[in-house]
Amino acid sequence: MKRDYYEILNVDRDASIEVIKASYRKLALQYHPDRNPGDSEAEERFKECAEAYEVLRDAEKRRLYDTYGHEGLKGAGFQGFGGVHDIFSAFSDIFEGFFGFSGGGQPGGARQGSDLRYDVEISLEEAARGKKVDLELRREVACPACHGLGQAGGAEPEPCRTCGGQGQVTRSQGFFRMATTCPACHGSGRVITDPCPDCGGQGRTLEEKTLSVKVPAGIEHGQRMRMAGEGEGGYAGGPAGDLYVFVHVAPHPVFERRGPDIMRQMEISMVQAALGATVAIETLIDDTVDGKIPAGTESGDVIRLPGLGMPRLRSHSNRRGDMLVQLLVRTPQKLSKRQKELLREFAQLGDYGAAPEAQADTPGNPKAKPGGKKKGFFKSLTGDN
Repeated sequence: MKRDYYEILNVDRDASIEVIKASYRKLALQYHPDRNPGDSEAEERFKECAEAYEVLRDAEKRRLYDTYGHEGLKGAGFQGFGGVHDIFSAFSDIFEGFFGFSGGGQPGGARQGSDLRYDVEISLEEAARGKKVDLELRREVACPACHGLGQAGGAEPEPCRTCGGQGQVTRSQGFFRMATTCPACHGSGRVITDPCPDCGGQGRTLEEKTLSVKVPAGIEHGQRMRMAGEGEGGYAGGPAGDLYVFVHVAPHPVFERRGPDIMRQMEISMVQAALGATVAIETLIDDTVDGKIPAGTESGDVIRLPGLGMPRLRSHSNRRGDMLVQLLVRTPQKLSKRQKELLREFAQLGDYGAAPEAQADTPGNPKAKPGGKKKGFFKSLTGDN
């Protein structure tokens, strides 16, 4: 049974990340394999501390652990570390500060180039339809003349004689074994004897490139796309990094996205709300469609138009969300005399509580005007003959 991570690192459950890191550094130094050669128990404690630190330093993993314990992390796919080398690789920034301790990683030389980030902004309509965007990139890439090796003609650089090609020199001090970056090759493990004239032996040149990227229909604000190998060039023949394109969807003045659905508001008259109607509704990308307003609609009611929302990203069936239209009943601000009379009559017939002044337009008969054929209430209200 696994021990509690907070107990392993000797910290309280509400400890800050700074306290957690400081405690881990102290314990990792205590159980470091170089300080405890051949001690399997110390090595296990070293792994145990590293696993606890890996979880508690990450806000999401720590939240899962605090809520669900070890089973919650297991369900999320966290498996811990496979060995001491994995720990050194994951926390190299920490171990390099331990009195010169090496993380036990690979010597310098070929390594992957840096990843790049590019931000693009598109409209909501473009997010719904998809869009091709051109990215103007300015990046460092492997020198084509020397293939990133730095040596003229693309020849392999010679191994450094000072460190034997390891990129590090090691010295002992008591029971500590300390490794530092080789001062001759600066950790690369190789020495350029005949620098490439195109890049001056750096192995890298500056490149400007236009890259066309297809933003898929249905992409959401804040999502990113990974373009493998489109980052900066690798070092000493290593692979290029990746390019991450972050998509920002600009706010729309009419439509609001809610997952795969699109929401909008629309005004209707009180006559349309009471009797029902078929009205033209402007959509995001499907022009105008007819929408049916049910009789007796109240302000704030929502009607749903299936299949007129956003495309579902990564859907092979081309399914789309719905458009939700919130109806706002508009009260007329200016009424003719006849319209007012009809409204007062309507209020009396249905006991809708007309204002007192609405009862006294006809002298001697506050309820109705004498004589004449009456028009239908809503037909007259709208001014139709």
